[in-house]
Amino acid sequence: MKTQSSAIAAAPIAVSTPPAPRSAGTLQAALGVVAFSLTFPATAWGLEGFGPWSLVAVRSVLAALIAGGCLLAVGAPVPARRHWAGLAVVAAGVVVGFPMLTTLALQTSTTAHAAVVVGLLPLTTALLSALRMGTRPSRTFWLAALAGAGAVVAFTVQQSGGALSTADLYLFGALLVCAAGYTEGGRLARVMPGWQVIGWALVLCLPLSVPAAAVALAYEPVALTGHSVAGLLWVAAGSQFLGLVVWYRGMAAIGIPKASQLQLAQPLLTLVWSVLLLGEHLTPAAPLTAAAVLVCIAVTQRARG
Repeated sequence: MKTQSSAIAAAPIAVSTPPAPRSAGTLQAALGVVAFSLTFPATAWGLEGFGPWSLVAVRSVLAALIAGGCLLAVGAPVPARRHWAGLAVVAAGVVVGFPMLTTLALQTSTTAHAAVVVGLLPLTTALLSALRMGTRPSRTFWLAALAGAGAVVAFTVQQSGGALSTADLYLFGALLVCAAGYTEGGRLARVMPGWQVIGWALVLCLPLSVPAAAVALAYEPVALTGHSVAGLLWVAAGSQFLGLVVWYRGMAAIGIPKASQLQLAQPLLTLVWSVLLLGEHLTPAAPLTAAAVLVCIAVTQRARG
């Protein structure tokens, strides 16, 4: 009889990885914000020994080597063809565009000023997420996000005497390309591991970053110091790879809009680092603005989104 065999035959079971709990996703995104908050001070250190183009190109090469080694170690499969367009957006935004534009800005801007201007990034990312993925956060969410963005704009205008500087233009351009990279990376992190998203984006840039590093190092003088080496290593390993690994995982778990608003804390953290690591002197407006946007985090995280 085949009744018995059919009764005990094991039916195939589809196994899927459960999504990370929201608390874990929030923690991962928050760790990413902490890593990013050190980017501007580390870049300022790196500029003590490297030219701007050398710093951007070399950090990309080093981060790609780290990521490529991890991909090879685990035997990660090559992404499907349909994902490469999104990975190209991630590469253009967070691997090339944001580092290049912010490094150029930091040649004439303080890290404190740049950090608060980049406080517009959460709103920019939420807007692009709504356009690209159709997310519909609540009205409370948008009001809190706009309040934080308004404080940043007011600070920027006040700091620049009512006129935008060249550094501000670089920073606003960096906001747009980074928000696009975050949005695409968060979308891809739903269908592939978050660390592989940034890993493949970095590897994708290698054909450009290696020759760019060679040319930049040939034309820009290099003075290796403790600060410049430490700054380079952090922006390559911490900001460009490890920070983005946990950031994309967090976005996949709690959603792009909510994760993006956690970055409202980034200016405040960067202001602290700029004082402790760089000895910068803050105007009263800088910490007040950072504190104002920090208050908005609680509202955005509690709002429906």
